[in-house]
Amino acid sequence: MLTAMFLAALILITVRSQETEETITYTQCTDGYEWDPVRQRCKDIDECEIVPDACKGGMKCVNHYGGYLCLPRTAQIIVNEREEAAAESTSGRNNVIRRTPADPQRAPPNPTHQIQCAAGYEQSDHNVCQDIDECATGTHSCRADQVCVNLRGSFSCQCPPGYQKRGEQCVDIDECTLPPYCHHRCVNTPGSYYCQCNAGFQLASNNHTCVDINECDANNPCAQQCYNILGSFICQCNPGFELSSDRINCEDTDECRTSSYICQYQCVNEPGKFSCVCPEGYQVVGGRTCQDINECETTNECREDEICWNYHGGFRCYPRNPCQEPYVLTSENRCVCPVSNAICRELPYSVVYKYMSIRSDRTVPSDIFQIQATTIYPNTINTFRIKSGNENGEFYLRQTSAVSAMLVLVKSLSGPREHIVDLEMLTVNSLNYRTSSVLRLTIIVGPYAF
Repeated sequence: MLTAMFLAALILITVRSQETEETITYTQCTDGYEWDPVRQRCKDIDECEIVPDACKGGMKCVNHYGGYLCLPRTAQIIVNEREEAAAESTSGRNNVIRRTPADPQRAPPNPTHQIQCAAGYEQSDHNVCQDIDECATGTHSCRADQVCVNLRGSFSCQCPPGYQKRGEQCVDIDECTLPPYCHHRCVNTPGSYYCQCNAGFQLASNNHTCVDINECDANNPCAQQCYNILGSFICQCNPGFELSSDRINCEDTDECRTSSYICQYQCVNEPGKFSCVCPEGYQVVGGRTCQDINECETTNECREDEICWNYHGGFRCYPRNPCQEPYVLTSENRCVCPVSNAICRELPYSVVYKYMSIRSDRTVPSDIFQIQATTIYPNTINTFRIKSGNENGEFYLRQTSAVSAMLVLVKSLSGPREHIVDLEMLTVNSLNYRTSSVLRLTIIVGPYAF
């Protein structure tokens, strides 16, 4: 059973005079105790509560009468409350001063020599031993890199927050080597640390967690469209634009430069878009294709005695009566030389005027026109030939039946250009009857391949 470690000592100091004596008692507690004014006795100080880190090496602190013990954590402690009370009641030191009733207001003599204080304590104005704050008075022995902590009757030298003792010195604690305090990056500083986030993130209010920055909402860096992603953002451009090398700004896409087939004729680049244009005599169809305008239906400028003939890229006005002497007009575009006229005996019996248009640079060989007899006589033989207009050999006439032939383009023609080709059909019979008819074909080659 534990017993008290400290016993009280009573000191009586008597002051005598000629008057009736009065005794005044001053009480001083020994080390490890303090005066309890309520219970009027000394009570034990619980050092386990006031001494920082009282026990080391995993030991547990057990308060004891006038001190404390460091015991293994498995130790069982039994405290006798009677002895504790006895220890507290006997742990005082009484100082007696006698004052005569004749002068009750007279201050007691200086008790400096009547009170003895323990180390770390000093006498107060009320003749009570009070703790000396060595940290405030500067009487401590702590180093400049240490913090002085006042204790009852003593002091402790501790390291500032963020530092730890290594021998007699305080060295910085590298918090970044301890279990992760920071979400992304930890930066150690003398006595402390702070957290940093990767690009595209920012510290949350707890200064440890990193949260994504929505760059598109905060300050849209993109010239046109912005899409936030975790830790970053992506810029995109509107149709007709493309990202520049900085991946933020948008530059106009020159669609006309990317492909030579985007428009059938000509591409015109515009900011964010493009448009196709066609040459005169054509119109844009479907945004990119050029189609011939039939001026004979829209802006017919031919005279009454003329007929309008549309071709690729334009039109021509031809006379309604193309017949020349001695021919006379018998039907539309058909001229006949009268038999009664002697001159007609040496000329083809009829001349028919036809008009057609082909695109420039047409693929060859290509069938372009068919000639056919309109009147069939019995026991006759029909032969076909190109009578004129084929000096450069661009055409070939292939007979397809007894009464028809096909004009074939064998050399590519570039426009704009006009060809007049006379196709003749010669008819003979067994009685030596001979006659001929001519089809005068005007071929207009358009200026373009569309």
